[in-house]
Parts: sequence; C-alpha cells; structure tokens
Amino acid sequence: MKLLMVCLGNICRSPLAEGIMRHKMNILGLDWEVDSAGTSGYHAGERPDERSIAIAQAHNIDISNQRSRQFQEDDFSKFDMIFVMDSTNYRDVKSLARTKEEEEKIALIMNEAKPGMNQGVPDPYWDNDGFEGVYQMLDLACERFIQKMTMKANQ
Repeated sequence: MKLLMVCLGNICRSPLAEGIMRHKMNILGLDWEVDSAGTSGYHAGERPDERSIAIAQAHNIDISNQRSRQFQEDDFSKFDMIFVMDSTNYRDVKSLARTKEEEEKIALIMNEAKPGMNQGVPDPYWDNDGFEGVYQMLDLACERFIQKMTMKANQ
C-alpha cells in the first residue's frame, strides 16, 4: 500500500499525517509506504513548520527530516490512496486527475474516522494552539484506516 498525504503547503498537516502514519506502520510492521505533498509549491524544499515538528516530537515522532514538495500529476500513478486534509485540497487534487480511476484514489482523511461527514482538518498555521487538535484528528484517522485495511487483509 502506498499512501500520499496532501495539504496546501506541505509544512503543517500533511507532514504530521505522514509522520503519524509512518510511526503506526513501523510499530505494526506494515510493509506500506507513505509520503506527503502540498497542492502549492510555496514551501518546496522546506522542513515542516517548527510547531508541527514540536507536536510530533511531543508524541515521540520525528518529522524533522521531511521536505516539502508540490503534488504532481504522476503522483496518481505512484500512490494507491491520496488523502487530502480539506475540501479545497480535494478540489485542487481532483482538478489534476485525468481519469475516473485517479479521481477514486482521492479521499478526505477524516472520512476514515468519521465516515461520510466530509470533515476537514483545520489548517493550524495561523493558530498556535491548533497543532495538538490537528495531531489528535490525524492520529485517529490514521488509526482507523489501518484498522480497516488490516481487517480487510484478514478476511
């Protein structure tokens, strides 16, 4: 399974999602891959926001070596699932899809935790206090996705 986490700048939410998912995968010994990207290239090559790094470290996850990159059309062929953080990211990624199959790879990550609610993960960039809440949302969504996929694999 190859997963891609996508937000706007790839410095706050998607690096956290990538780090959380990688951490859970490693603990469970899952042979999956995970990466992250942004719909914009504003921060290409930059490390995650220091507040994302700090909140991840507070939960024993190191995301400091990640680097921001922009989502590319060829990501559709590289990844099985593309998890976006909010409806704007969904629209932006979907606009690059060339086929129905590519469109079907895109999903709001919070639908893993709250199916059908289409809830977005708020961008904590302008809210210093929002990073822990974002971490908790992403942790739950990643956990539920792993549970769902491991249950399917065991059937």
